[in-house]
Amino acid sequence: MTIEAGAVTNPHALLQRRTLNSLRFAQVPGQAAVAGMVAVVTLLASDLLGSDRLAGLGSASFTVGAALTSIPLAAFMRRRGRRRGLVGALLIGAVGSSIAAVGGEVRWFPLFLLGMVAFGAGQAATLQSRYAAADLAEPSRAGAAIAAIVWVGTLGAVFGPLLTPLEKSMAESVGLDELVGPFIVAAVLFAVAAVVLTVRLRPDPLEVLGTIDPDAERVRPLRQVRQSAGVIAASPNALLGLAAMAASQAAMVGVMTMTPPHMKDHDHADLSAVVIAVHIVGMYGLAPLVGRYVDRVGENRAIQVGAVVLGVGTVSTVAAGYVPALMFVGLFLLGLGWSIGLIAGSAILTTSVPVGTKVEVQGTADLTMSLCGAAAAFGSGFVKDSFGFHLLANGAAVLGAALLAFAWFTAARSGPRVHPT
Repeated sequence: MTIEAGAVTNPHALLQRRTLNSLRFAQVPGQAAVAGMVAVVTLLASDLLGSDRLAGLGSASFTVGAALTSIPLAAFMRRRGRRRGLVGALLIGAVGSSIAAVGGEVRWFPLFLLGMVAFGAGQAATLQSRYAAADLAEPSRAGAAIAAIVWVGTLGAVFGPLLTPLEKSMAESVGLDELVGPFIVAAVLFAVAAVVLTVRLRPDPLEVLGTIDPDAERVRPLRQVRQSAGVIAASPNALLGLAAMAASQAAMVGVMTMTPPHMKDHDHADLSAVVIAVHIVGMYGLAPLVGRYVDRVGENRAIQVGAVVLGVGTVSTVAAGYVPALMFVGLFLLGLGWSIGLIAGSAILTTSVPVGTKVEVQGTADLTMSLCGAAAAFGSGFVKDSFGFHLLANGAAVLGAALLAFAWFTAARSGPRVHPT
C-alpha cells in the first residue's frame, strides 16, 4: 500500500484502472472501424458482383478472418504479451481494410475478399480486448471488467455508421468510388487504436501477472485447439462458458441477419434500420449493468437468465411480422440476451481455467464463437427461404432452452465455484 495525498491507494487497483481506460480509448476507434465497414460491406460486394446472391461473402470473409486470427493471436500474446498481440492484429486489420478498398476501387472481387479476411484480424483484436480487461481484475469483479470494454463498444458502434455519409463524400471528392471511403477510414481508425495501445497499455497485464512465456511453443492451431479443448472439457464451468458464448452468438447472428428481409416480407422494411439500432443498444448499452449483475448473482445464474432472455426475444420476433412493435421488443431482448451470454460466459471461462492456460483457452473460445456466428450467418438465409423465418427464430429459442438446461445441469454437477490458480 502507498500513501498519496493522505489517501490509501492500492497500486494494483490503480494499474487495473489504467488498463481499463487504455482499452476503452482503443476500443472506440476499433469498434467504429468495424461498425462503419459493416454498414457498407454488403453494398460494395453486391456492386462488385452485380447481384445480391453472394453479397454475404463480404461479411462472412471478415468473420472467418476473425476466427482464423484468434488462435495465432492468443499464442503470440502468450509469448509476447497483450500489447504487442493486440497492436499487431489491429495493424493487420488496417492493412486488410486498405486492401479491400483497393479491391473495391479496381473492381476485383477476389482482392476485396482477401482484404476482408485480413480485416478480420482487427475484429479479433477488438474481441480479445475484453480478456485483457479481466487479466488484473479480482475474480469477483471479472464480469464488471469485461462489461466495461463491451459497453464502450456502443460508442464505436454508433459513431462508425454515423461517419458513413461523410466518408462516402470524402471518397467521391477525390475521385474514388464512394463505397470505398468507409474502408479507408476504417484503416485509419484501426491504426489510431493501435497507437493508443502502444502508448498506454504499459505495463502489459500479462507481464504483471508473470504469465508471459517467451519460450512457449509457437502456434500450431490444431494442436493448440486440442490442448485448449482438453482444458475446457476438464472444467464443467469452463465448458458452460464456451457454450454460453457460442450459443448466444449463433442465436443472435442467425435471427439478426434475417430480420431486415423478414420485415420487408411484411411491408415493414422502412423500420428495419431502426430495429437494428435498438438491437445494438440491447447488445452494448446495458453492459455495465449486466457486468454488475453477473458479479452479484454469479455467472451460472446470469447465463440461465441470458438464455431465457434470448428465448423470449426470438419467440417475440415470430409474431412481430404481424405486430411490428414486437420486433423492437424482440430484437432488443435478443441483443440483451447476447450481452449477458457473452459477458457471463467470458467471465466464467476466464476464471475457471488455470492462469497458465487461459490465453490459449480464450483464443480457442473466440475461434469457436466466431465460427458459430459465421455458420449461423451462412445458414440463416437458407433456413428462412426454405422453411420460413418462424422456424429460424424458433430454432434460436430451442438453442436458448438447451443452454438453460446445460446451465442447470452444470450448477448441479459442479457445486460451489472454485477459482483455479
